[in-house]
Amino acid sequence: MANGPKRTTIINQPVSDDAIEAAIAPVATVTEETFKAAETAAQPLREVQGNLRNVVEKGLVETRNAYAKAKSNADEAASAFESSYAAAKAGVVAINAKALDALRANVEANLDFMKSAIAAKNVADYVTLQSEFARRQLEAMTDQTKALSELTRKLAVETAEPIKQQVAKSFRISV
Repeated sequence: MANGPKRTTIINQPVSDDAIEAAIAPVATVTEETFKAAETAAQPLREVQGNLRNVVEKGLVETRNAYAKAKSNADEAASAFESSYAAAKAGVVAINAKALDALRANVEANLDFMKSAIAAKNVADYVTLQSEFARRQLEAMTDQTKALSELTRKLAVETAEPIKQQVAKSFRISV
């Protein structure tokens, strides 16, 4: 047993360590050569994998930037709609107040006319009062209509302006 312990094979014959190493040597050489060939073949795949990783990372960065820009634009658009809503609310309140003032003025004018008409001494006085009342009411209605139309125009402009500015900004249009 100078060469080491003996091993037995399936047929119960002793096999030395040298015989085992001699049998494995060609397989080890083939395996080493195969490994080197696989390494050589895998090199372009590693380059492709590295390039693919770089492309994916660049795409991820661009996607994050696009998301941040889209979120910013959405926030600005929401702010524009809030401003538009606030302007519309204020404009409607102003129009309602002006309409109530006109209604109050018309009711007072009608009551004054009724008092005067009841106090009229004859039909000629009544016709004169009626003509004067109709002329004043027509003038008042014209003034009231002008005031309400001006408020409506102002409401339309102030309501549309924030949205108009946001659309222009979003599409890079000069207004």
